[in-house]
Amino acid sequence: MADNYRAEYALLAERLTDRGLDVNKIKQRLKDQKIETPSWGFSNAGTRFGTYRQPGAAVSIEEKLADAAQVHKFTGVAPTVAVHVLWDFPNGAADCTNLSAYAKSLGVKIGAINPNVFQAREYMSGSITNENPAVRKQAVDHMVDSIELGKIIGSDVLSLWFADGTDYPGEGDFRRRKAYMLESLQTVYNAMPADMRMVLEYKPFEPGFYHTDIADWGMSFVMCQKCGPNAHVLVDLGHHLQGTNVEHIVAFLLDEERLGGFHFNNHKYADDDLTVGSINPYELFLIYNELAKAEDAPNGNPPVAYMVDQCHIMKSKIDAMIQTIEHIQGAYAKALCINRGKLLQAQKDYDIVTAEVCMTEAFNTDVSPLLKVVREEMGLDPNPLDAFRASGYWERMGKERGDRAGSGGVGA
Repeated sequence: MADNYRAEYALLAERLTDRGLDVNKIKQRLKDQKIETPSWGFSNAGTRFGTYRQPGAAVSIEEKLADAAQVHKFTGVAPTVAVHVLWDFPNGAADCTNLSAYAKSLGVKIGAINPNVFQAREYMSGSITNENPAVRKQAVDHMVDSIELGKIIGSDVLSLWFADGTDYPGEGDFRRRKAYMLESLQTVYNAMPADMRMVLEYKPFEPGFYHTDIADWGMSFVMCQKCGPNAHVLVDLGHHLQGTNVEHIVAFLLDEERLGGFHFNNHKYADDDLTVGSINPYELFLIYNELAKAEDAPNGNPPVAYMVDQCHIMKSKIDAMIQTIEHIQGAYAKALCINRGKLLQAQKDYDIVTAEVCMTEAFNTDVSPLLKVVREEMGLDPNPLDAFRASGYWERMGKERGDRAGSGGVGA
């Protein structure tokens, strides 16, 4: 088997060289790729109808970090773990003692910190857009406290999502809520240290049925502009209306130097949080086309935070996370296989067919031999999922941890 994929790699390397590509540079970029996993992706999760438990699912932040470390151990490109303040630190700073050192001992680090301003009953009518100034202050204070926790655990990204919205016409005043939102976000932004970034997510709907206060990338973009240079738009791939051209949004934000990061997932109809690339892998490839192109000609956009945001219910937790990482690696590798010289000339010549062929040729390229060789050169097993399953880790955790209730996400 090993000889077979190496032989396939040799043929692929020859074809890529014929396209005018530097295979060694492609391999180095794949080795440098970094993808952040979410702590809540390793815990019991569910939908608004209830939580679905898996034997072995992590409960404590220590267990979540240990599971995330397994993903990094077998993929080599998932060195950081996003944390959720309410679900991971119910006791605040007391839960953070020595956490950074513990993560480091496992071979990972703490990534983005995620406040929670959507579960408390006080937020039924909004958090930072609530008419009650005391509720707005409660939300702002929680986010400021999250910044302080971030300092303790070494996080330099504050990841924000708001469920604020209304269900019926007349329920709230759009412009007044917008003013409340901006005032709150600016207060939080000003509390961040200079080396911390704010990334602001948007959703077209859910849970607000009539309107959502940050309903699209433009609204997030404006809020970020008004906050300052360390505020950037967070694109969640699952949170778009049907037919939205996400890669166009990505290109626009890159050009404006306001793309902060991604929450990787996928959807069929709406906010489903399915495994990234499971429904529309071509879309994921087209998004990575814009990202890879921006890496070739950097325009000043800040480093993009690549974060997974999936709460696996039907799939085994770590299996699904490794599969997710592999899908992302594959999309990036295919984007790096585009013959950009040929594509540019076709665009200038108005040769639409050739331009599209450049894209489909790269998308249809079997990059698995390339990825296996890259992993081998990184000292990893070329088949991460098979290697993880063979380790017996998940079976051991199922026996040791059992079937327990615990904190987690409900479609975050």
